[in-house]
Amino acid sequence: MKINERLKVLREECKPFLSQAELGDRMYRSQRAISRLETGEAHLQDVDIIAYCKFFKVSADYILGLTDKKGNEIKN
Repeated sequence: MKINERLKVLREECKPFLSQAELGDRMYRSQRAISRLETGEAHLQDVDIIAYCKFFKVSADYILGLTDKKGNEIKN
């Protein structure tokens, strides 16, 4: 699975469901920025990877596609 696909799946699996706009608000990004990351139009920056890891409590390895194990024991 590609990085952008993982980002979209993480958002869609969230309970309750988060729209791109809601995720953007929580991560201090615009809806457009979230959309561009999920469609692959934009590439993740280091700060984005860290923000996604902390928000969804997954490892960077999971987001980057190096493992399929989410690693839910990430410390904030």
